[in-house]
Amino acid sequence: MYTTVNEEGILNNYATEPQMYYAEYPAIWQQRRYVFQGVVATILVTALVLLAFAVS
Repeated sequence: MYTTVNEEGILNNYATEPQMYYAEYPAIWQQRRYVFQGVVATILVTALVLLAFAVS
């Protein structure tokens, strides 16, 4: 932790900041998995909306 003291003697504690890094573009297999997750989520939401209409 990084600590400073002001002129009144009050301590200020600061958390250690992690090292920054740039994100990498997802690989092809990761992109396909994202598409699959999107399709599954769309089907789930559509099914829930249709079920809500059917029940009401």
